[in-house]
Amino acid sequence: MTQEMFELKRAVKRIILIVLVILVAFGIYAAYVFKTYYRLPDKLTLEVKRNGENSYFEEPLKIVPGNAYFIMTYNIGFGAYHKDYSFFMDGGKQSWADDEESVIAGVCSMAEVINDVNPDFVLLQEVDIDGTRSYHVDELELLNQFVKGYYYDYAQNYDSPFLFVPPWQPHGANKSGLVTYSRAKITDAMRRSLPISESFSKLMDLDRCYSISRIPTENGRQLCIYNVHTSAYGGSDEIRAAQLATLYEEMEADYREGNYVICGGDFNHDLREEKVENAPKWAYNFPRETLPEGFQMGIDCAKDAEDVAHNTYRSAETPYDEETSYTVTLDGFIVSENVKVNYYQHMNWGYEFSDHDPVLMQFILE
Repeated sequence: MTQEMFELKRAVKRIILIVLVILVAFGIYAAYVFKTYYRLPDKLTLEVKRNGENSYFEEPLKIVPGNAYFIMTYNIGFGAYHKDYSFFMDGGKQSWADDEESVIAGVCSMAEVINDVNPDFVLLQEVDIDGTRSYHVDELELLNQFVKGYYYDYAQNYDSPFLFVPPWQPHGANKSGLVTYSRAKITDAMRRSLPISESFSKLMDLDRCYSISRIPTENGRQLCIYNVHTSAYGGSDEIRAAQLATLYEEMEADYREGNYVICGGDFNHDLREEKVENAPKWAYNFPRETLPEGFQMGIDCAKDAEDVAHNTYRSAETPYDEETSYTVTLDGFIVSENVKVNYYQHMNWGYEFSDHDPVLMQFILE
């Protein structure tokens, strides 16, 4: 055997060894991901707490039919999405927030927005309590330093295993959820599981849920507030339809019992009625034809088109550019017909603190 052939043979062995090591490492990682992946059981009772027992909001708000109340929904984007931020799952570059300080600054700024608006109810999505992507900042604890005097419940949306994607900045392990704040006393709250893909894509979409917070009213009925964040990245048409069907079933049951139902959050559908050509798959029009009898979209009740001219979400494929960035309305409310929408607004903060801007609604229980 010549020296050249010997060197070639040794190089081939090294390549084979490297490939085997990579395959074994990938197999170990895949086994870890699938072993540690889990979904929370359905129908979990949520703990209700009050933030600021000694605040100036000594008495809980009473919910009286005929009175007007304000509710806000806001996807806070785990505190990462300032205007220059782009997210890898949208085709951008970043997987983590810039740094811990930017997460704290972003969450504090959004908490100040809530305080300035001072709504009676607040629905938040993508609130991390421990995440690689958000530098392990407990965003719920941080919010509670600002948003005082509210009852609240937290529903864990997902708790992911450590994800080594993208390779240049692995997304890591992240625990995130939905928070519902209420000036009125929440007597009970529950987390409900949503259907998700059973294929490999579930590792990107993880778990999904909605929460229900029940609040007594003065006429003996209940105000049932649903907080939802449906699938974006791992959802097929079938999964999206199944998630809405699951949500509708319980909303209908509450309405049939004579209760008032408000469902708000990030629906990951375009909530506007008009069709948009070449819309991204995740931004398909919300299927209004599937709404149960006795329910309507909050945006359809807006009194002035100017109030909803601004879209609630900007694409994070690139840093935000007012002229070129794709925007769409993903956030809003669905209400039962015994809830009158008195005012409806897409608040225009120019996506300063999140890739979403908040939606504000004033309602009256009939």
